[in-house]
Amino acid sequence: MQVSLQALKAFEAAARRGSFKLAAEELSLTPTAISHHISNLEGRLNVNLFHRQGRRIALTGAGRRLAEATSDGFRKIENSLEELLTAGNTVRVTTTSSLAAMVLIPSQNEFEQINPGISVEISTGESVDNQSYIIPIRFGDSTAIEPSDVIKSESFNVFGASGMKPPSWSNEPITLFTTEWKNKALPDSPLEAWLAMNGLEGSNIKLKKFDQELFGIQQAMAENGLVFCSTTLTKRLLNANLLQQFKTQPVESDLCYYVPNKRSFETRSAVPFLDWIEGLLSP
Repeated sequence: MQVSLQALKAFEAAARRGSFKLAAEELSLTPTAISHHISNLEGRLNVNLFHRQGRRIALTGAGRRLAEATSDGFRKIENSLEELLTAGNTVRVTTTSSLAAMVLIPSQNEFEQINPGISVEISTGESVDNQSYIIPIRFGDSTAIEPSDVIKSESFNVFGASGMKPPSWSNEPITLFTTEWKNKALPDSPLEAWLAMNGLEGSNIKLKKFDQELFGIQQAMAENGLVFCSTTLTKRLLNANLLQQFKTQPVESDLCYYVPNKRSFETRSAVPFLDWIEGLLSP
């Protein structure tokens, strides 16, 4: 059955305020118009929604049931509209702790200066949020991800603190920090492929593993060893001369950063943010 949205709004306001006059003031209508809308609604439903005693009104049993439904429905609509309005002015991002700490948070001010009407809120976590107004930037296996969702395919290399002498791979034991992912479904970091590419198989390497790349990078910056990690996470640190690389070749991997269902993010804030983050992560 089709009923007038205006009639439902008139009924909901009258039921909530307990008065046709107050409902009319709220909706910028006349009391007569409110009464007319409600009478038409009662005629469509073939039921009385109010007991009328002069100017006093009281809900009938049917009116109470409809009032509960309309109040709940309009409240949900208002909440959704408020969320969408906020989403148009704010980018909410969830991502890994390492990408947040090493890339997004240090670069957040740059995006907000380029886009002065949009603010960024960053949180961390491994689950994929399914709200349409939260952008999840995830680390995953590129072979199992839609190519259109990928924002950066990942490569790996070895890095050390700026100013430290290059390692002598053949003559001395080397402490190398690397990562063992919390998510066991992810491909391993390609250390063996990197050693082979750079002719360093058989080097005297003492591996120390963390569950986040962030920790290995911090150890390398403290000159406690070298770190084998993502080139994406070290880009800013290399530019700031806080880390260095040692003329070794990076190795590609099956790992990537991606946004699930990236094309579904169409808010005024999400589109420029996604364009910006792809540029930020690009070589």
